[in-house]
Amino acid sequence: MPELPEVESVRRGLEAQVVGKTIQEVQVYWDNIIESPKPVSQFKRRLLGQTIHQVKRRGKLLLFYLDQDVLISHLRMEGKYGLLDQDAPLTKHSHVIFNFRDGTQLRYEDVRKFGRMSLVEKGKEAQHKSLAQLGPEPTFEDLTLEWMLTFLAHKTRAIKSILLDQKLLVGVGNIYADEILFQARIQPDRPGGSLTNEEVEALRQAAIKILQEATLRGGSTVRSYKNSLGQAGTYQDFHQVYGKEGDPCPRCHQPIKKIKLNGRGTHFCPHCQQ
Repeated sequence: MPELPEVESVRRGLEAQVVGKTIQEVQVYWDNIIESPKPVSQFKRRLLGQTIHQVKRRGKLLLFYLDQDVLISHLRMEGKYGLLDQDAPLTKHSHVIFNFRDGTQLRYEDVRKFGRMSLVEKGKEAQHKSLAQLGPEPTFEDLTLEWMLTFLAHKTRAIKSILLDQKLLVGVGNIYADEILFQARIQPDRPGGSLTNEEVEALRQAAIKILQEATLRGGSTVRSYKNSLGQAGTYQDFHQVYGKEGDPCPRCHQPIKKIKLNGRGTHFCPHCQQ
């Protein structure tokens, strides 16, 4: 699933490609991708004539700011956007198509059909269920030590599971959770409330550093991820533990271990992350 660095890379490509374009027609070939409004005919009708003014990101979500509405898009596992000419042949994975007045079209393709879109009135997007409970963005300004200490106090869940639920901070998925915890030298199954103030600060620093570096490198292409310009990420070349089971730890040279933690494959160094 694309995490914050990958979604931010997609956002930057879309910002350069579709801002200023006006929607002439919308085609939907897989209705389940459209969460709201229902019926899908209403979704298509509301978009007609609206111009895209901005493309923003909140956590792992893309937000297209239009004249009256905001289109909230969650890529989930395999969702992709691409800008093509309207006469380009369709693929079997082209599920939502936004035709623009200038003869181009933005296609949403999704092999697994897990992605979702919602159209909400501008100004009310923060109350939408997908955004309402999200934690801070991983920046020094938004993600404060005080917030993290308060949130983690008395938590008994494993710290990796807490990182994945998007309430402590946004944008972290399985890949970056493993990398962040390795950077911070914290064992992934530690109860969140057991972390010391120093460990929470190390976690904060690691989350900001890892996600910023991954964003600069266009994210990680582990399987099929590409941004809207068709470019793969390169941060996978800098992974320290994710996907490295049995390889020597880059710090202590002991073998990297992989376990299942709440159903998720989890990579860590048993020596460095005690």
